[in-house]
Amino acid sequence: MIAIWPLEGIPEIDAGNDLTTTILTACEQTGLTVENGDIFVVTHKIVSKAEGRTVQILTDADYRDVIADEAADIIRRRGDLVITRTRHGFICANAAVDRSNTPDGSALLLPTDPDRSAHRIRTGLERATGSTLGVLITDTFGRAWRRGQTDVAIGISGVKSVLDLRGTTDHEGRELTATEVAVADELAGAADLVMGKASRIPVALVRGAGLLGEGRVSDLVRDPQEDLFL
Repeated sequence: MIAIWPLEGIPEIDAGNDLTTTILTACEQTGLTVENGDIFVVTHKIVSKAEGRTVQILTDADYRDVIADEAADIIRRRGDLVITRTRHGFICANAAVDRSNTPDGSALLLPTDPDRSAHRIRTGLERATGSTLGVLITDTFGRAWRRGQTDVAIGISGVKSVLDLRGTTDHEGRELTATEVAVADELAGAADLVMGKASRIPVALVRGAGLLGEGRVSDLVRDPQEDLFL
C-alpha cells in the first residue's frame, strides 16, 4: 500500500537555508519517523529559494529578458506565451520562470542542476537518519494535447525514473514493445494531490512505492530527434 503525507509547518525558505534540517523538523512536527524506502517529493520552489535562484522582475520587459536568458531554444510564440526548451532539455512555457507564490517584483528560476540538488538533499537526509531514501524535485508542467497541469519530476536521486516493461507480456500473453511507465512523474503527480498549489506545503513523504533505484531526469526527456512535431 502506498501512503502519502504532506509535511506541514515548513517556514518561508531563504537563500542558504538547510533543507535537510527543514524537512526533518517538519517530519517531527507531523509525527513521522523516517523509514527505509521513503521518498521525499520536494517542490522546486523551496529548492530554488535555498539555492538563491531568485531574480528581480519589475516590468514585463524584465520578464521577457529573463525568459530569453533561461531558454536554450524558443520553440513557439503566441502572444505573451513562449514555449521554450530549457538548458535541462525541458520543453515548457516561459522557460519555467515562475512568478506565482513569490513576493512582488521577483520570480524563481529552476535549479541549475536539479538532479544534483536532489542528490544533495537525499545524502543529507540519509546521513541524518541512517535510512536509504529517495528524493524527487518537482515542478508544474502543462502537457501537449491535454488541458490542465500536473506536477512532474525535474530532479531525481535514488528513485527509478522510468519502469521499462518492454519485453514483458500483457495478460493475454502478447509481448509489450513500447510500454515505459514514467513512475517518477506519477509519484510527483500523486504527491501534489496532498500538497496542493496554494496551501504552502512544499514537501510530501511517500511510503510503500517500492521505487528506490537508479534514475535521472534525463531518462524522462525525449530526444529532440524523436520529436515528430518540432
